[in-house]
Amino acid sequence: MKIVFLDALTLGDVDLDRFKEFGEVVIYQTTKKEETLNRVKDADIVVTNKVVIDKEIMDESNIKFIQIAATGMNNVDLEYAKKKKILVKNVAGYSTNSVIQHTFALVFGLINKICYFDKYTREKYPNSEIFTHIQNWFEINGKKWGIIGLGEIGKGVARVAKSFGANVVYYSTSGKNNDKEFKRVSLDEVLKSDIITIHAPLNENTKNLLNYEKLEKIKNGAILVNVARGGIINEKDLAKILEKKDIFVGLDVFEKEPIEKDNPLLEFKEKTLLSPHVAWTSKEAREKLVNGIYENIKNYLSNFSK
Repeated sequence: MKIVFLDALTLGDVDLDRFKEFGEVVIYQTTKKEETLNRVKDADIVVTNKVVIDKEIMDESNIKFIQIAATGMNNVDLEYAKKKKILVKNVAGYSTNSVIQHTFALVFGLINKICYFDKYTREKYPNSEIFTHIQNWFEINGKKWGIIGLGEIGKGVARVAKSFGANVVYYSTSGKNNDKEFKRVSLDEVLKSDIITIHAPLNENTKNLLNYEKLEKIKNGAILVNVARGGIINEKDLAKILEKKDIFVGLDVFEKEPIEKDNPLLEFKEKTLLSPHVAWTSKEAREKLVNGIYENIKNYLSNFSK
Protein backbone atom coordinates (compact mmCIF):
# COMPACT_ATOMS: atom_id res chain seq x y z
CA MET A 1 0.00 0.00 0.00
CA LYS A 2 1.10 3.56 -0.73
CA ILE A 3 0.04 6.12 1.87
CA VAL A 4 0.26 9.83 1.07
CA PHE A 5 -0.01 12.57 3.71
CA LEU A 6 -1.00 15.78 1.90
CA ASP A 7 -0.70 18.40 4.66
CA ALA A 8 1.36 16.92 7.49
CA LEU A 9 2.39 20.39 8.66
CA THR A 10 -1.12 20.81 10.12
CA LEU A 11 -0.36 17.96 12.53
CA GLY A 12 2.70 19.61 14.04
CA ASP A 13 5.61 17.70 15.55
CA VAL A 14 4.05 14.24 15.66
CA ASP A 15 5.82 10.98 14.81
CA LEU A 16 4.60 9.46 11.54
CA ASP A 17 7.28 6.74 11.30
CA ARG A 18 4.88 4.08 12.55
CA PHE A 19 2.90 4.26 9.31
CA LYS A 20 5.83 2.73 7.42
CA GLU A 21 4.77 -0.68 8.68
CA PHE A 22 1.78 -0.44 6.33
CA GLY A 23 3.86 0.16 3.19
CA GLU A 24 5.35 3.10 1.32
CA VAL A 25 4.73 6.43 3.04
CA VAL A 26 5.08 9.78 1.26
CA ILE A 27 4.78 12.91 3.39
CA TYR A 28 4.06 16.38 2.01
CA GLN A 29 4.06 19.21 4.51
CA THR A 30 1.61 21.27 2.45
CA THR A 31 -0.20 20.72 -0.85
CA LYS A 32 -1.65 23.31 -3.19
CA LYS A 33 -4.83 22.62 -5.14
CA GLU A 34 -2.97 22.26 -8.44
CA GLU A 35 -0.53 19.77 -6.88
CA THR A 36 -3.10 17.41 -5.41
CA LEU A 37 -3.85 15.13 -8.36
CA ASN A 38 -0.23 14.48 -9.23
CA ARG A 39 0.53 13.58 -5.63
CA VAL A 40 -2.36 11.16 -5.09
CA LYS A 41 -2.90 9.55 -8.50
CA ASP A 42 -0.98 6.37 -7.59
CA ALA A 43 -1.81 6.39 -3.87
CA ASP A 44 -3.94 3.71 -2.20
CA ILE A 45 -4.55 5.70 0.97
CA VAL A 46 -4.66 9.48 1.27
CA VAL A 47 -4.47 11.37 4.56
CA THR A 48 -5.76 14.95 4.38
CA ASN A 49 -6.69 17.57 6.90
CA LYS A 50 -7.85 20.46 4.74
CA VAL A 51 -6.74 19.55 1.19
CA VAL A 52 -9.87 19.03 -0.94
CA ILE A 53 -10.53 15.62 -2.50
CA ASP A 54 -13.29 16.12 -5.08
CA LYS A 55 -14.87 14.19 -7.96
CA GLU A 56 -12.06 14.97 -10.39
CA ILE A 57 -9.37 13.76 -7.98
CA MET A 58 -11.24 10.52 -7.35
CA ASP A 59 -11.87 9.87 -11.05
CA GLU A 60 -8.26 10.44 -12.05
CA SER A 61 -6.63 8.42 -9.26
CA ASN A 62 -6.63 4.95 -7.73
CA ILE A 63 -7.53 6.06 -4.21
CA LYS A 64 -9.18 3.33 -2.14
CA PHE A 65 -9.33 4.97 1.27
CA ILE A 66 -9.42 8.63 2.34
CA GLN A 67 -8.49 9.34 5.93
CA ILE A 68 -9.44 12.82 7.11
CA ALA A 69 -7.06 14.11 9.78
CA ALA A 70 -9.86 15.98 11.54
CA THR A 71 -13.47 15.61 12.65
CA GLY A 72 -15.06 17.77 9.95
CA MET A 73 -15.45 16.05 6.57
CA ASN A 74 -16.50 18.92 4.31
CA ASN A 75 -13.26 18.81 2.28
CA VAL A 76 -14.23 15.48 0.71
CA ASP A 77 -17.12 14.83 -1.70
CA LEU A 78 -18.67 12.11 0.47
CA GLU A 79 -21.54 11.25 -1.87
CA TYR A 80 -19.25 10.70 -4.82
CA ALA A 81 -16.79 8.72 -2.69
CA LYS A 82 -19.66 6.42 -1.75
CA LYS A 83 -20.53 5.93 -5.43
CA LYS A 84 -16.90 5.12 -6.18
CA LYS A 85 -16.81 2.74 -3.20
CA ILE A 86 -13.99 4.75 -1.65
CA LEU A 87 -13.98 4.47 2.14
CA VAL A 88 -13.79 7.79 4.00
CA LYS A 89 -13.01 8.01 7.72
CA ASN A 90 -12.49 10.84 10.16
CA VAL A 91 -11.37 10.94 13.81
CA ALA A 92 -13.96 12.15 16.31
CA GLY A 93 -13.58 13.36 19.88
CA TYR A 94 -9.80 13.76 19.96
CA SER A 95 -9.80 17.50 20.70
CA THR A 96 -12.63 17.89 23.20
CA ASN A 97 -10.47 18.71 26.24
CA SER A 98 -8.17 20.90 24.17
CA VAL A 99 -11.02 23.05 22.82
CA ILE A 100 -12.64 23.36 26.23
CA GLN A 101 -9.37 24.62 27.70
CA HIS A 102 -8.79 27.12 24.90
CA THR A 103 -12.34 28.41 25.31
CA PHE A 104 -11.48 29.40 28.86
CA ALA A 105 -8.12 30.83 27.79
CA LEU A 106 -9.98 33.27 25.52
CA VAL A 107 -12.70 34.00 28.09
CA PHE A 108 -10.18 34.67 30.87
CA GLY A 109 -7.97 36.67 28.54
CA LEU A 110 -10.87 38.96 27.68
CA ILE A 111 -12.46 39.27 31.12
CA ASN A 112 -9.20 39.74 33.00
CA LYS A 113 -7.69 41.95 30.27
CA ILE A 114 -4.52 39.84 30.24
CA CYS A 115 -3.00 41.38 27.10
CA TYR A 116 -3.68 44.91 28.32
CA PHE A 117 -2.21 44.29 31.76
CA ASP A 118 0.86 42.58 30.33
CA LYS A 119 1.56 45.57 28.08
CA TYR A 120 0.90 48.04 30.92
CA THR A 121 3.20 46.18 33.31
CA ARG A 122 6.07 46.18 30.82
CA GLU A 123 5.70 49.76 29.62
CA LYS A 124 4.14 51.88 32.38
CA TYR A 125 4.14 50.02 35.70
CA PRO A 126 7.83 50.76 36.44
CA ASN A 127 6.90 54.46 36.59
CA SER A 128 3.65 54.04 38.51
CA GLU A 129 3.02 56.02 41.69
CA ILE A 130 0.98 53.18 43.23
CA PHE A 131 1.32 49.42 43.51
CA THR A 132 -1.69 48.58 41.33
CA HIS A 133 -3.59 49.68 38.23
CA ILE A 134 -7.39 49.60 38.41
CA GLN A 135 -9.42 48.54 35.38
CA ASN A 136 -12.95 47.20 35.38
CA TRP A 137 -13.19 43.42 35.08
CA PHE A 138 -15.73 41.02 36.52
CA GLU A 139 -16.03 37.64 38.21
CA ILE A 140 -17.70 34.70 36.47
CA ASN A 141 -19.45 33.71 39.68
CA GLY A 142 -23.12 34.68 39.51
CA LYS A 143 -22.98 35.68 35.85
CA LYS A 144 -25.10 34.25 33.04
CA TRP A 145 -23.15 32.04 30.62
CA GLY A 146 -24.90 31.23 27.35
CA ILE A 147 -23.75 28.34 25.18
CA ILE A 148 -24.59 27.92 21.50
CA GLY A 149 -24.38 24.21 20.71
CA LEU A 150 -24.39 21.74 23.61
CA GLY A 151 -22.47 18.81 22.14
CA GLU A 152 -19.57 17.17 23.98
CA ILE A 153 -17.46 20.34 23.88
CA GLY A 154 -20.34 22.65 24.77
CA LYS A 155 -21.34 20.43 27.67
CA GLY A 156 -17.75 20.31 28.90
CA VAL A 157 -17.57 24.10 28.86
CA ALA A 158 -20.93 24.29 30.63
CA ARG A 159 -19.75 22.07 33.47
CA VAL A 160 -16.55 24.05 34.01
CA ALA A 161 -18.49 27.33 33.85
CA LYS A 162 -20.92 25.96 36.43
CA SER A 163 -17.98 25.11 38.71
CA PHE A 164 -17.07 28.80 38.61
CA GLY A 165 -20.57 29.66 39.81
CA ALA A 166 -22.02 30.72 36.46
CA ASN A 167 -25.70 30.34 35.64
CA VAL A 168 -25.49 28.28 32.45
CA VAL A 169 -28.14 28.23 29.70
CA TYR A 170 -27.88 26.90 26.17
CA TYR A 171 -29.38 27.13 22.70
CA SER A 172 -29.71 23.95 20.61
CA THR A 173 -28.80 24.73 17.00
CA SER A 174 -30.33 21.45 15.84
CA GLY A 175 -33.47 21.92 17.94
CA LYS A 176 -33.11 18.34 19.15
CA ASN A 177 -30.90 18.62 22.21
CA ASN A 178 -32.88 18.49 25.45
CA ASP A 179 -30.25 18.24 28.16
CA LYS A 180 -31.45 17.61 31.71
CA GLU A 181 -28.44 19.19 33.41
CA PHE A 182 -28.72 22.65 31.84
CA LYS A 183 -31.60 24.92 30.85
CA ARG A 184 -32.45 25.15 27.16
CA VAL A 185 -33.55 28.61 26.01
CA SER A 186 -34.03 30.56 22.79
CA LEU A 187 -31.10 32.09 20.91
CA ASP A 188 -32.32 35.57 21.86
CA GLU A 189 -32.22 34.55 25.52
CA VAL A 190 -28.67 33.20 25.19
CA LEU A 191 -27.63 36.52 23.62
CA LYS A 192 -28.64 38.31 26.83
CA SER A 193 -25.83 36.51 28.68
CA ASP A 194 -22.73 38.06 30.20
CA ILE A 195 -20.59 35.42 28.47
CA ILE A 196 -21.51 33.66 25.21
CA THR A 197 -19.48 30.79 23.76
CA ILE A 198 -20.06 28.97 20.49
CA HIS A 199 -19.54 25.20 20.09
CA ALA A 200 -21.76 24.29 17.12
CA PRO A 201 -20.99 22.79 13.70
CA LEU A 202 -21.22 24.93 10.57
CA ASN A 203 -24.28 23.87 8.57
CA GLU A 204 -27.46 25.28 7.06
CA ASN A 205 -28.81 25.96 10.56
CA THR A 206 -25.76 27.86 11.78
CA LYS A 207 -24.35 29.69 8.73
CA ASN A 208 -24.53 33.43 9.59
CA LEU A 209 -26.45 32.50 12.74
CA LEU A 210 -25.10 35.60 14.42
CA ASN A 211 -25.82 38.34 11.88
CA TYR A 212 -26.19 42.06 12.55
CA GLU A 213 -29.73 41.69 13.94
CA LYS A 214 -28.67 39.03 16.43
CA LEU A 215 -25.32 40.58 17.36
CA GLU A 216 -27.08 43.84 18.18
CA LYS A 217 -28.92 42.04 20.98
CA ILE A 218 -25.67 41.41 22.86
CA LYS A 219 -25.29 43.85 25.73
CA ASN A 220 -22.38 46.20 26.32
CA GLY A 221 -19.61 44.63 28.37
CA ALA A 222 -20.47 41.07 27.32
CA ILE A 223 -17.94 38.48 26.16
CA LEU A 224 -18.45 36.54 22.90
CA VAL A 225 -16.14 33.61 22.03
CA ASN A 226 -16.19 31.40 18.93
CA VAL A 227 -14.05 28.24 18.93
CA ALA A 228 -16.37 26.33 16.61
CA ARG A 229 -16.37 27.35 12.94
CA GLY A 230 -15.91 30.58 11.05
CA GLY A 231 -19.09 31.53 9.25
CA ILE A 232 -21.34 31.06 12.27
CA ILE A 233 -20.65 34.72 13.04
CA ASN A 234 -21.00 37.12 10.11
CA GLU A 235 -17.64 38.90 10.39
CA LYS A 236 -18.63 42.05 8.49
CA ASP A 237 -21.68 42.46 10.68
CA LEU A 238 -19.57 41.85 13.79
CA ALA A 239 -17.16 44.62 12.73
CA LYS A 240 -20.10 47.03 12.39
CA ILE A 241 -21.32 46.09 15.86
CA LEU A 242 -17.85 46.57 17.37
CA GLU A 243 -17.81 50.11 15.99
CA LYS A 244 -20.87 51.05 18.03
CA LYS A 245 -20.92 48.71 21.05
CA ASP A 246 -18.46 47.71 23.76
CA ILE A 247 -18.57 43.96 23.47
CA PHE A 248 -15.41 41.88 23.69
CA VAL A 249 -14.79 39.06 21.26
CA GLY A 250 -12.47 36.03 21.27
CA LEU A 251 -12.11 34.25 17.93
CA ASP A 252 -10.14 31.11 17.12
CA VAL A 253 -11.90 30.53 13.78
CA PHE A 254 -12.64 32.70 10.77
CA GLU A 255 -14.71 32.62 7.59
CA LYS A 256 -11.52 32.36 5.55
CA GLU A 257 -8.39 30.80 6.99
CA PRO A 258 -5.71 32.06 7.24
CA ILE A 259 -7.45 35.34 8.04
CA GLU A 260 -7.24 37.87 5.22
CA LYS A 261 -5.11 41.00 5.71
CA ASP A 262 -8.08 43.29 5.08
CA ASN A 263 -10.40 41.56 7.54
CA PRO A 264 -11.96 44.48 9.50
CA LEU A 265 -11.80 42.56 12.77
CA LEU A 266 -8.02 43.00 12.82
CA GLU A 267 -8.56 46.71 13.50
CA PHE A 268 -10.31 46.22 16.84
CA LYS A 269 -7.25 45.46 18.96
CA GLU A 270 -8.82 46.67 22.21
CA LYS A 271 -12.00 44.64 21.81
CA THR A 272 -10.78 41.38 20.29
CA LEU A 273 -8.51 38.50 21.25
CA LEU A 274 -7.60 36.35 18.25
CA SER A 275 -5.85 33.01 17.76
CA PRO A 276 -5.10 31.13 14.51
CA HIS A 277 -7.43 28.08 14.75
CA VAL A 278 -5.40 26.41 17.48
CA ALA A 279 -8.05 25.37 20.02
CA TRP A 280 -7.80 21.76 18.84
CA THR A 281 -3.98 21.59 18.83
CA SER A 282 -2.87 20.62 22.32
CA LYS A 283 -0.04 18.09 22.29
CA GLU A 284 -2.37 15.45 23.71
CA ALA A 285 -5.11 16.15 21.15
CA ARG A 286 -2.73 15.83 18.22
CA GLU A 287 -1.38 12.57 19.61
CA LYS A 288 -4.93 11.23 19.93
CA LEU A 289 -5.61 12.33 16.37
CA VAL A 290 -2.60 10.51 14.94
CA ASN A 291 -3.44 7.43 17.01
CA GLY A 292 -6.95 7.53 15.53
CA ILE A 293 -5.56 7.81 12.00
CA TYR A 294 -3.24 4.88 12.66
CA GLU A 295 -6.01 2.67 14.03
CA ASN A 296 -8.36 3.51 11.13
CA ILE A 297 -5.73 2.59 8.55
CA LYS A 298 -4.80 -0.55 10.49
CA ASN A 299 -8.45 -1.65 10.60
CA TYR A 300 -8.92 -0.86 6.92
CA LEU A 301 -5.89 -2.94 5.90
CA SER A 302 -6.98 -5.78 8.17
CA ASN A 303 -10.38 -5.91 6.44
CA PHE A 304 -8.82 -5.31 3.01
CA SER A 305 -6.66 -8.40 3.32
CA LYS A 306 -9.59 -10.68 4.12
